[in-house]
Amino acid sequence: MSGTSGLLQLWQVPSSSLFFGRSKLSKGLYLVPVRVLYPMSCFCKQMQTTTYAIAKGSYVSNPQNQQENKEKLTPKVENVGAFQKLPMVMPSVDILHSALRKARRVSPTKGIANAAKRERNKGAKQLDALMKELAVPLRTYKENFPNKKYLHPYERSLIELTLGDGNYENVLGKLEALRKKVVSVGKEHASLCAKSLSKREAEERLNEGLKRIEEIFDGDGKAVDELLNIAKTLRAMPVVDLETPTLCLVGAPNVGKSSLVRVLSTGKPEICNYPFTTRGILMGHINLSYQNFQVTDTPGILRRSDEERNNLEKLTLAVLTHLPTAVLYVHDLSGECGMSPSDQFVIYKEMRERFSSHIWLDVVSKCDLLQASPVIFATDDCNVDNFELMRYRKMGPDEALNVSVKNEIGLHELKKRVYELLVSQSERIKNQKSKEEELEVPS
Repeated sequence: MSGTSGLLQLWQVPSSSLFFGRSKLSKGLYLVPVRVLYPMSCFCKQMQTTTYAIAKGSYVSNPQNQQENKEKLTPKVENVGAFQKLPMVMPSVDILHSALRKARRVSPTKGIANAAKRERNKGAKQLDALMKELAVPLRTYKENFPNKKYLHPYERSLIELTLGDGNYENVLGKLEALRKKVVSVGKEHASLCAKSLSKREAEERLNEGLKRIEEIFDGDGKAVDELLNIAKTLRAMPVVDLETPTLCLVGAPNVGKSSLVRVLSTGKPEICNYPFTTRGILMGHINLSYQNFQVTDTPGILRRSDEERNNLEKLTLAVLTHLPTAVLYVHDLSGECGMSPSDQFVIYKEMRERFSSHIWLDVVSKCDLLQASPVIFATDDCNVDNFELMRYRKMGPDEALNVSVKNEIGLHELKKRVYELLVSQSERIKNQKSKEEELEVPS
């Protein structure tokens, strides 16, 4: 190869990959191109997948892409059981003492000979450690307690009715405010300590910072204790399996619902002769013909509008509204419950119409106390020309089952009817699930 042709070929090779060496095959010296391989870095960027349409000469994002992005960003509403996933919350005193103990163990960076610099370093590191030891659990609680907006409607109702409307969010808000305050004050005092001019000044600023952070946590740390009580309350809530058939006992206060729950299930409610014995939702289990079912006892319903109802009554309505339950409606026509049959009739008609989609079974309790003539309270209007009400006072609703827990009347028939009711509810749940799965299958 001639020198001229070699130089012509040289121009075709990238200059950044050439190294010029000597040829040992001839007496003269020639420039010989040698290719050198250098390591290369490769950078890639995510490709833009959003499509655009042209509208009036401008590019606008495709609505389909906007909907897909919105679905990705929107958290999915959780199934029931969120309360059992809540993190364990430590008392505020324990968090503070643990953080102080760990912070005081922090030592200065090794190799600092100057005493003032060493004390500045130690003070700043201890204040930073205290700040983190307090802020990390607060952030963990805030992130792991569920956003009420994305809870199942039933559990959302339990939070509102048990804790009070807005109290849950208020406590989480105070917790986040405390975390931000601790971080801000901790950084401020750590910075001051790091700027100290002497060992003594560094020690003083360290003590000031520790004292200030401790005062803040002592004063506002009660939000942690409030969250601790909230967690205990929510974990004690009954766990409901939406795929297991559930029997919900409904009726006026003190009509005998709790007694029937004890007969039918593993639930052991309090039984006393006064209204609102059931002060929450009690969940038990039934085992009939080798099948497991759920049964829930609910607080009694009074005759009044929804605006006047207390939170106990609203709990009952929440169960009926948000859970797929079969209803066992209990009537007491003996007058022992303290509510007249006439008022019970009005409540029953309202509930039956309101929750007509539920599978229903009517039971007249305390049948051993029934008399030949119907019970009429002084507040009842005896001249009302209502045949359905008159019949209800004597016998209850059509096809109602008469039972007596005390004398064990009708209990065998009750269990048989309840089993049939829950089997029907099981079939309904399976059909509903099949429909939902069909809708989820892409066409």
